[in-house]
Amino acid sequence: MDAVRLILKSRRALADSGEGRTILAEVWQAQALAQAIGSRLAVSGPPELRGEALGLTELAGRGCGVLDAPDLDPGDLRAAQLTDLDDARRALLDLGVLLAEVGIALVGVASAAADEGTYWQCMEAIDAADESRDRVLEMLRKLAVREERERVLPER
Repeated sequence: MDAVRLILKSRRALADSGEGRTILAEVWQAQALAQAIGSRLAVSGPPELRGEALGLTELAGRGCGVLDAPDLDPGDLRAAQLTDLDDARRALLDLGVLLAEVGIALVGVASAAADEGTYWQCMEAIDAADESRDRVLEMLRKLAVREERERVLPER
């Protein structure tokens, strides 16, 4: 499935998740998807994005690692459904929005956490989501520079 469709599916699932554990499962899914997109861009994306994409892969992996992995059937893992990343710019724009929504959702879970362990999991996951979003924004900036350069200096 295309990255943009998977991101939109994740955004809907996160918005529809109601209670803490369900939200944390959706946050884990979103981070796993960010990791998969970063990995895809690191391997086959535009050359100027590869370093930042590798960083996104590592940060999103950390975001998954600080949370308890949800009990999912293999077919329910959205990251595993990623087959296409046709429009890197659109995918990165949408991923940035998803990561911002992840941070907001985590703040809500942290503020309602009944135990200290959940609270600190959320805090670490918020940091990972914020840093992942920073990488996404940097990749978007690099794409904009590339597009401007191509516009001004078209290939000969």
